[in-house]
Amino acid sequence: MAVPADGSPQLLTVLTVNTHKGFTSFNRRFMLHDLREALRMAAPDVVFLQEVLGEHVTHAERHVGAWPAISQYEFLADTLWSDYAYGRNAVYPAGHHGNAILSRYPIERFENHDVSVHGHEGRGLLHCVLRVPGHDTPVHTICVHLGLLERHRGEQMRRLCRLVDRDVPADEPLLIAGDFNDWRHKADRLMVSCGAKEVFTTRLGRPARTFPARWPVLRLDRIYVRNVRDWQPLPLASRVWSRLSDHVPISAEIAL
Repeated sequence: MAVPADGSPQLLTVLTVNTHKGFTSFNRRFMLHDLREALRMAAPDVVFLQEVLGEHVTHAERHVGAWPAISQYEFLADTLWSDYAYGRNAVYPAGHHGNAILSRYPIERFENHDVSVHGHEGRGLLHCVLRVPGHDTPVHTICVHLGLLERHRGEQMRRLCRLVDRDVPADEPLLIAGDFNDWRHKADRLMVSCGAKEVFTTRLGRPARTFPARWPVLRLDRIYVRNVRDWQPLPLASRVWSRLSDHVPISAEIAL
């Protein structure tokens, strides 16, 4: 995206999707190649990924020829997103998975924060600091994947807000996106503590339907913003995305 020369807001497009480890619903089909093509067609500036595999020996042996020789997040980054960061959240004998952020712009630094609760499912918050050309201050991005239990999600969002208070200056833009697993619609109220507003809720009255992919009913995924000038949800081609993963992605245009 070109840098504005007239002082107008710098526009940033973002997309978040739970990749379901590279498989369609119920693991029927390995779809990572199709997902990469869909991402390339959407061409956002920043991509937030959840449940992306860093390594999985068993799957690699079962899908010889199709399984990439590099990590899934590197494969998806391809040539469009020059910078990427990965936060490993869950480790098992065959490999590991976590969150990743792909960026067209330099990632100045990143850190993964473990927010797993009481030894249950591994969950993390991947915090990246981006340098966007034409914008004076860093842009903070946090990729989120919260737990399945409501009490765990509440604790994880409180930890998220503590992270924001500690590590994100109030005058610097912040984008938070990912799979909140928020089927009970509690996240918007809790995220007020972070000073963040949800893109779809503020513009359309409620979060987007994202799960299950073919017939979305539950509103599980979110994009939150703080200290930006404006934002707008972006439509995606539902027929394309409904065949990929078990979540449909959501996307937005952010004016910094």
